[in-house]
Amino acid sequence: MRAWQFYDFGDMRLEEVPEPELRDGHVLVEVLCVQPSVTEAQLAFGVRTLAFDEIRSRLERESPVRLFGHEFCVRVLESAPGSRFRFGARVAARAKLPCGDCPLCRGGQSLVCRAGPIIGFQLPGCFSERALLPEIALTAVDDSISDREAACLQSLSDSLAAVDTARIEVGESVAVFGQGSMGLECMQAARSVGAGLMMTVDVREEACRISQQLGADHCLDARSVDPVEAIRDLTGGRGADVVFECAGGSPRQGLAGSITLNQAIRAVRSGGKLVVVSWFGQPLEVDVDGLRERSLRVLFPDISSLAHLEHTVRLVASGRVRLQPMLTHALPGIESVRRAFEITANKGRHGAINPAQVVMPASTEYAAVS
Repeated sequence: MRAWQFYDFGDMRLEEVPEPELRDGHVLVEVLCVQPSVTEAQLAFGVRTLAFDEIRSRLERESPVRLFGHEFCVRVLESAPGSRFRFGARVAARAKLPCGDCPLCRGGQSLVCRAGPIIGFQLPGCFSERALLPEIALTAVDDSISDREAACLQSLSDSLAAVDTARIEVGESVAVFGQGSMGLECMQAARSVGAGLMMTVDVREEACRISQQLGADHCLDARSVDPVEAIRDLTGGRGADVVFECAGGSPRQGLAGSITLNQAIRAVRSGGKLVVVSWFGQPLEVDVDGLRERSLRVLFPDISSLAHLEHTVRLVASGRVRLQPMLTHALPGIESVRRAFEITANKGRHGAINPAQVVMPASTEYAAVS
């Protein structure tokens, strides 16, 4: 079969590799739709972010190596006796697996384990025609969800975990900086748990339009207004009860650096909660005394669990979270993977909201993007 292998940062090649063989606890699948996460797209081109040193080490030791591809929709071709999944089932996955050895796993709490391997990082992902996936990471996809929507469920599960971490109370005001895929997902997930006034911030006209289409009460274009002052005006001078920062990261890829983090800190009310979703790839200077003086609670999202992933299926199938308006770029066939990485690494330049998706010939949606 064909799969993409990395020889170095920026050097990925489509090559013939051995077919995976079924083993206990796994399912053999054909790939229907796959997308690079923003983090994967940055790493592919050597931009420092989450897991940079680990990926560099693997490239130095193991090249060529199959990397990335944890956001996907696949169809089961073969499963072991006793499996939850049968031939033809469509499934999506959470990225992180329980390790099976730590106290959490031994105590039956493997859904929140932090020590296990990650699909696409320590384990081969789905930038290939077929793949072998651990069953413990998978959930079935509802028939009402398209292949392209299903490929977003992993990202949505992380956004849902961020909202879960915030413990939003009914009616609380919420602001979300950044209306890319995770910002839009956090906004909708917060709506689903009872958030009140919903304010979002971006610098792209299309992102603001989609944000309001998907439920924002106010989407603030930071090119024309001061988002901090606007959020304070909309909340009677207090600031938002909960703020999500989803825009930060490498300016080299069109992200906001640390600008939106500093804005988010100023936009949250005293005693409020700030949830930092972005990965910055380097140490940052933060006014800790200012955070302390205002009694701010700075939170980082918990790792998404299989329960989060299963709930994303319910949210999307019921229409409480809508993904289709975010799906701006679809490319046909495994040959398009490199282009998908390039678009995703530079979403602002290409007008993309969600990562660029690769739709495979096995998908019923392939003809629509060919």
